[in-house]
Amino acid sequence: MLIFYILIGLAAILLIWLIAVYNALIVSKNRLSEAWSDIDVQLKRRYDLIPNLVETVKGYATHEQETLTQVVEARNQAIAAQTSGDHQAQQVAEDNLSGLLKNLFALSENYPDLKANQNFLELQRELTDTEDKIQAARRFYNTNVRDFNIKLQVFPTNIFAKKLGFTIADFFEIKEETERNNVKVSF
Repeated sequence: MLIFYILIGLAAILLIWLIAVYNALIVSKNRLSEAWSDIDVQLKRRYDLIPNLVETVKGYATHEQETLTQVVEARNQAIAAQTSGDHQAQQVAEDNLSGLLKNLFALSENYPDLKANQNFLELQRELTDTEDKIQAARRFYNTNVRDFNIKLQVFPTNIFAKKLGFTIADFFEIKEETERNNVKVSF
């Protein structure tokens, strides 16, 4: 009879441990979703600012239409990738948009009046702030990916995580190799 109680006790401890492991994985998965949502919030802010910035620049840079068109197209592609739910496609589209925004800011160097325009300066500040927040949100997301993946890979959780349907999450990474290179500055 004592063995029966010991077995029931061990089964109860195992069940409680499994529930704790499962709940910890669910908490991590939800934090991961929240972190991705933070990126989406900042990207939405960026998408809202870009048309205002483009309109402000248009008045000064009418012959720079190609750059402006590319920025608008890249914004639209990024929005489409965001709504598709494909994180990989969204990363590529966002990297492309970031590069074109750098070109847009570089374009302002050719127009001294534009650089003095209060609307442009405020939009540029807002967009720069948003870019910083996007980077922070990406780092926060990657931290949560790391923590989630560690939970999935450590013993003995790894045995049960696969059986419970949890899979490794992907980091938000730069896809374009040229983005990893140092920027060359010469005077």
